[in-house]
Amino acid sequence: MRILICEDEKQLADILVAMLQYNNYSVDVVGDGVSAVDYIETGNYDGVILDLMMPKLNGIEVLKKIRTAGMSVPVIILSAKSQIEDKIVGLDCGANDYLAKPFDAGELLARIRAMTRKATQNNIFLMMGNATLNVANFELVVADGKIKLPNKEFQILEMLMSRKDAVVSVDKLAERIWGYENEVDITTIWVYISNLRKKLVALSATVQIKVVRGVGYRMEEI
Repeated sequence: MRILICEDEKQLADILVAMLQYNNYSVDVVGDGVSAVDYIETGNYDGVILDLMMPKLNGIEVLKKIRTAGMSVPVIILSAKSQIEDKIVGLDCGANDYLAKPFDAGELLARIRAMTRKATQNNIFLMMGNATLNVANFELVVADGKIKLPNKEFQILEMLMSRKDAVVSVDKLAERIWGYENEVDITTIWVYISNLRKKLVALSATVQIKVVRGVGYRMEEI
């Protein structure tokens, strides 16, 4: 899963990145409200951690903009403002949760799991052929067994299985999984695709990842 951190305090942002990446999340960071809106509008995130006190646009203004635009991405406000009135305003403006600073890392992770679980509860299983991908626990289940996929392999397979028979471009994979600030070449993506193809074969899956030369990849039944 990919999380967007909207936090202008660099030291805290770095701590959040390290914590989330250690727990198998992919992460992007922005330091102002205008950039936060721009990134959220791409639709590439499963959740957002939003500070209230940011330059250009504050967190409440960001929330109002994305909710007015119809974007339903789950948002946790992470703020030094701990008064009940501040929490009420944040929740009424469209936040899914509110956690005051300083916070406990374990509690933040639990709240992230809760909000992303609620967002995906109606689409927790992706099925194609005899393969089932559980988006809650990263497990790929096929006739000959099951395997828990590493984070990036899981994200690639999730993208492909949720877009049955549609071609997903290399640029879209790179954007969604590695983020805008990271440069990733086609060879790196191919290594992950190759690993997934081997696992599908080993599990006797009746689906495969097809290369569409010069465009990208698609999932199809054999």
